Amino acid sequence: MAERSESDSRKLLRRLRDSLALPGKGQDRLDRITHLIADSMHTEVCSIYLFRDPDTLELCATEGLKKEAVHQTRMKVGEGLVGRVARSAAPINTADAPSEKGFRYMPETGEEIYSSFLGVPIQRVGERLGVLVVQSKTKRLFLEDDVYALEVVAMVLAEMTELGAFLGEGESPGALHKQPRMFRGGVAQEGTAEGHVWLHEPRVVVTNPVADDPLTEIERIRDAVGQLRVSIDDLLVAESLDKDQRQVLEAYRMFANSRGWLKRMEEDIARGLSAEAAVEKEQSAARARLSQVEDAYLRERLHDLDDLSNRLLRILTGQGQDTGAQMPDDPILVARNIGPAELLEYGKRLRGVVLQEGSVGSHAAIVARALAIPLVIHAEGIISEALNGDYLLVDGDQGVAHLRPDEMVVRSFRDKMAMQAKAQERYASLRNLPAQSKCGTVTRLNMNAGLMADLPSIESSGAEGVGLFRTELQFLIRNQMPKRDELAKLYARVMDAAKGRPVAFRTLDIGSDKVLPYMKPQDEPNPAMGWRAIRVGLDKPGVLQMQAQALMRAANGRDLQVMFPFITELGEFVAARDMVLRQRDREAALGRPVPQDLKIGAMLETPSLAYAPKLFFDMADFVSIGGNDLKQFFFAADRENERVRRRYDTLNTSFLRFLRLIADRCRDSGTALSFCGEDAGRPVEALTFATLGIGALSMRPASIGPVKALLRQVDLNEAREVVFEAMAQGVESVRPMLMGWLATQAE
Repeated sequence: MAERSESDSRKLLRRLRDSLALPGKGQDRLDRITHLIADSMHTEVCSIYLFRDPDTLELCATEGLKKEAVHQTRMKVGEGLVGRVARSAAPINTADAPSEKGFRYMPETGEEIYSSFLGVPIQRVGERLGVLVVQSKTKRLFLEDDVYALEVVAMVLAEMTELGAFLGEGESPGALHKQPRMFRGGVAQEGTAEGHVWLHEPRVVVTNPVADDPLTEIERIRDAVGQLRVSIDDLLVAESLDKDQRQVLEAYRMFANSRGWLKRMEEDIARGLSAEAAVEKEQSAARARLSQVEDAYLRERLHDLDDLSNRLLRILTGQGQDTGAQMPDDPILVARNIGPAELLEYGKRLRGVVLQEGSVGSHAAIVARALAIPLVIHAEGIISEALNGDYLLVDGDQGVAHLRPDEMVVRSFRDKMAMQAKAQERYASLRNLPAQSKCGTVTRLNMNAGLMADLPSIESSGAEGVGLFRTELQFLIRNQMPKRDELAKLYARVMDAAKGRPVAFRTLDIGSDKVLPYMKPQDEPNPAMGWRAIRVGLDKPGVLQMQAQALMRAANGRDLQVMFPFITELGEFVAARDMVLRQRDREAALGRPVPQDLKIGAMLETPSLAYAPKLFFDMADFVSIGGNDLKQFFFAADRENERVRRRYDTLNTSFLRFLRLIADRCRDSGTALSFCGEDAGRPVEALTFATLGIGALSMRPASIGPVKALLRQVDLNEAREVVFEAMAQGVESVRPMLMGWLATQAE
């Protein structure tokens, strides 16, 4: 095969652009493209495979294979050579395809007579769209220039797919962003919201992937890279930068000054791409390379590369936050991911948040819960679909986001919101009543908090106190360690807002999924079981001591409750408790007022603590079951893993027997016991915990009403008989029997 010149490559791209500009159905465009590529590259076959779902490729157009195979031939990712290209996001070039490992013969296509195979991914900034293939009867490897040319063509196809060029029925580019879409993700914060999209980092749409004048485009890319470098240098001279911020920007400058990066983009332009398309091509290629490496540090550099590429694209296109776009009155934030400080800057202006990535225990999820903002995570693909101003419905209860929904979906969604509002009105009437069941048993209902913005919910929800105040949020949202006096003022404001109600301050719970911006990451293989929470506090006692001093000064003689996270054995509790008591004695020696009543407790989040010596339960003033962590360790089911985190029922009889053991040990020692976590806010689960003898529950404020309503409707003694009978029968879960009994109570 003759070597193809750069002008031939540009000629092919111009022919491709002109073909795409012609009117017609999407299928007509695809058919013209395959014919054009086969003709230009002198091959007998050109085929386009596009994803029909995340795991399935479909033959959507072909020149040279049997036409009846179009839209009939499908394969899974990894299946056959085409599937291998899709999985690896890298080209496959072979002179003898049938002899290649993994080759799959598809008789309906008639491809057995073709030996040479070249397949390249159709992808856009890490999003897999399909595979472009050329084949030839002659046994020969395609030249490096051929591979490069086909990759450039695939890049243009990716952009045109993104712009909706293949939707069919004569729809114009951009129609893709007018269709209704539903994104099914994960639940991170319950609740419902409707509003309009506000993109945290607006996506840059490349509308001109093919360039007519390479010299002009090269001048544009050089000028834009120069502007990018100057902007980074300007940031680096800022005096307010701390060490870690400076290291990040130094990494940015290294990328921006990479000669290889600019050279590769200039080569792409010489082949016929516009400056914008060249940036995206290199971004996609680097993403594909870095996502395959095992080194966690290198994989993290993807974020740096994406950020730099997006900055460069905004310089080239003028798109971005400075385009005059105004945040809507009812914004729903859409982002790939977002940090806690950034989310707090938006604050309660937001109606909801939808993240393409994210995790249940992420900083953003913690802040969203604190702000009572519905949050859906793992909404794969929403970044490339959503545009600023798009209408969006968020169902945080189901983990679903409806983008540009049709009228029927809107009506159904609003009906659900109306029902929830009506229920909240009913719960509001119970606000000042105790959670007292018909047998007279009273269960204490507390709320979880982490921000001052949470505290007004004490009054509105009817909470009897704060069962968990997360002190780590004040550390997570800053770029440097907060000062003791700052923390003391904050903790004092929290106690003032509680108006005499008890507040249990949990000491710093960092590590695992909560890494401080100014703390060196540990790169642990299993951070949930690593150096975290009280382990950090005991190994770095200065922070724990500072927190204890701040809490003493905030109390200013008032009662104080302190609890330690992730205690796993008696020795850890004794050491942490002694540290707090020493700080109390130190404050007293300095003549400062100390708490009238200091209660020190622990969160029971690992099974080991349930079997601690009796001395632990005798020493602890109170124990709070940390249900989220305890459940993941009990069932060995990572709560960040969507495949398994919902696999096990909280009302599993094995788990309930374990909770009953904890309740019995606390009762024997006279130790106050509470349950804190997502399950505490689910009415049926809350009722079950109460039957086990757990006298206090701590949950998000919005859950207090529903839980209180159910507890007041039933006789706890009768419910206990149902739960214990189910456990005695040896069933796997008490849920079926309990739900059956509850149905009779509602009759």
